[in-house]
Amino acid sequence: MNNNKASPHIKREPIARMVKRPDMSGRKTALLYLVAIFVAIAAGGVFILALGHNPINYYATVISGSFRSNLSTRALIRITIPLLITSLGLAVSFRMKFWNIGAEGQFIFGAVCASYVDLFKSEGLPHSVVILLMGLAGFVGGGLCGLIAAFFKTKFGTSETLLTLMLNYVALYLVQYLMDGPWRDPESAGFSKIAQFPETAWVDQIAKVDVSWIIALALVIFLFIYFKYTKHGYEISVVGDSQNTARYAGMNVSKIVLRTMFLSAGICGLAGMLQVAGDATTHTLSTGIASGVGFTAIIVAWLAKLNPFGIVAVSCMFGLLDKGCGVAESTFNLSGSVADILQGIILFFILAFDFFIQYKLAFKKAEKTAGGADN
Repeated sequence: MNNNKASPHIKREPIARMVKRPDMSGRKTALLYLVAIFVAIAAGGVFILALGHNPINYYATVISGSFRSNLSTRALIRITIPLLITSLGLAVSFRMKFWNIGAEGQFIFGAVCASYVDLFKSEGLPHSVVILLMGLAGFVGGGLCGLIAAFFKTKFGTSETLLTLMLNYVALYLVQYLMDGPWRDPESAGFSKIAQFPETAWVDQIAKVDVSWIIALALVIFLFIYFKYTKHGYEISVVGDSQNTARYAGMNVSKIVLRTMFLSAGICGLAGMLQVAGDATTHTLSTGIASGVGFTAIIVAWLAKLNPFGIVAVSCMFGLLDKGCGVAESTFNLSGSVADILQGIILFFILAFDFFIQYKLAFKKAEKTAGGADN
């Protein structure tokens, strides 16, 4: 006698589930991303239309506003470069699947260490030596900040996501403490600030833009070679794929994690040094030195698939939106929140497309009935 009732212990399969798509050709993937950008821009246009403005005119203003003068173009470069360098730093740790959410803090720590060199160790030194020492201090300062999280991860298995995130606030309030206390400018009247750096600590300029853009492009080439053609780059990939496989191959996983995280955070710290000594600020340290660049860099690195050249493209897109939306905001007399909402809409659609480019929804196939079969 057959019992047709389902056993209560049998697990029911879900009606639908997400499954990874098979690998697509590079051409098809690029085409889908172009479609994603087009749809995202169209969705943003609907939002602008709902506000009573012509989306075409708005987007034209966003683009023209970023390049309408040499001053605007230089401002666009100054917005893009810190984001580009910080995103490159995050790409290093993300390739190892070490989820470094502390780029903001590492950026700030690098700026703090570079500021220390200028304020207390630069007297009597030539300009080139001061800049070199500040760059070294920024890199090491950011690297040590990242090394804290890497050490606790390898030694005690702590969550690098939470630890790097909390260190962001440590860095921010450290700057506030320095501004209110030991580094406060005695000549400031009525508010806390740190004195402006002397010109010996200002980064050199080419075509009225500081040379950080040259350093950024050099880092792009360096990391492309580092990831693709060096032993260290290969080890990062293996550890990211499987730490057990790396150990089986004789790799020292803890050493690789520490070394890679130091490099990742060091690049973020170097970005902080270039920001505090570049012409994008008032050549001094303040609590607004990072301005959220470390968090935006997470999105940039992820959208670019951790590819150094892809990071250049995505950083430029974000810089264009940031600068251009600011111009359009004043041109169309819109609230400052409109630009943020528009950027959020565009980013949401691009991220959604990115997800569905990699995954698809698979539905449960209907079970075939055993009609005519022996009971």
